[in-house]
Amino acid sequence: MKSCLEVLLMSTVVTLTAAGNVRLVGGISPCSGRVEVFHKGQWGTVCDDGWDMTAAAVVCRELDCEKPSRAVGVAHFGQGSGKIWMDEVKCTGSETTLKKCKTKGWGDNNCDHKEDAGVFCKGRLPSLVNGSHHCAGRLEILQTKTLMSVCDAVFDQQDAEVVCRELDCGAPVQVLGAAAFGKGDAKIWKEEIQCRGDESHIELCSTSNSSHKHCSHENAVGLICSGYTDLRLVNGSDSCSGRVERQYFSKWGTVCDACWDMRATSVLCRQFLSGSS
Repeated sequence: MKSCLEVLLMSTVVTLTAAGNVRLVGGISPCSGRVEVFHKGQWGTVCDDGWDMTAAAVVCRELDCEKPSRAVGVAHFGQGSGKIWMDEVKCTGSETTLKKCKTKGWGDNNCDHKEDAGVFCKGRLPSLVNGSHHCAGRLEILQTKTLMSVCDAVFDQQDAEVVCRELDCGAPVQVLGAAAFGKGDAKIWKEEIQCRGDESHIELCSTSNSSHKHCSHENAVGLICSGYTDLRLVNGSDSCSGRVERQYFSKWGTVCDACWDMRATSVLCRQFLSGSS
C-alpha cells in the first residue's frame, strides 16, 4: 500500500512516497525524489553509478506512478544519510521491485551521499478534453491513476505555458474559466499550481499547501494553445492584421484581451506565416 507524508520543515515541504521497500524523498510531487530502499530494517540510498532510465522505470512502476521523465544523480534531491545500500544498479526493466535488480552487493559501494540517485516519474499527465482539437479543451490531469479537473482559481498563464509545451501544442492563446469546455465528472484539483513557466512538464511545477475549498465543476479551467488552428484575422488592412477570432463548434467568436500579450501575438503571427508582430 502506497503512503504519502508531507512534513513541513522550516517552510520547506518534503514529500515522502513509499511502497513497501522503496520510497522517494525530497521531491516536489509524490512521484519524484531521492530513491531510498529498505533493507535490514533500515532505509538507505542508491548510488548514481550506472543509474539509468531502465532502473528509474522499475521505481516508478513500483510506486504506482507513470513512466519516468528523468533519472538524476549527484544528489539532485539533496543528500541522504546513513547507508548507501545499492551501487552499480542493473535492471532489465521487468523487475517488480528495485531490490530485484542486480547490484554490487548490499552496502558494497565506493560512493558518498553526493552521488545519491533520484527520479522524476510522470505523476501528473495533462490532457485537454471536450474541445474540437487536441490542443484546446478542459484541462484534466492524471495524478497517480486519478483523473482530476483543475479549478480555474489555481491556474494561471505561466501554468498554461507549461501545459501547452508538454502537449507539444505551442504556446497558450487563452485560458478560460467557468467550465468553458464543460464541467466534466472528474475530481477537482484545488491546490494552487505554481509553475515558473519554463518547465518542460507540469509535474516539475510545485504546488501550494493552500487549497480553494469553494472550487467545483462550475470552475473547471479550459485552455486554448496555439496548436489550435481554427483562427482568423478580421477587418484588418491586410491579411496579416485584424481582430483575432477563433472557431468553436462551427461558430466564430472573438478572443478576450485579458491575458493577451506580445508573446501570444508573436505565436499567432508565426501561425499565419506573417513574420513577427
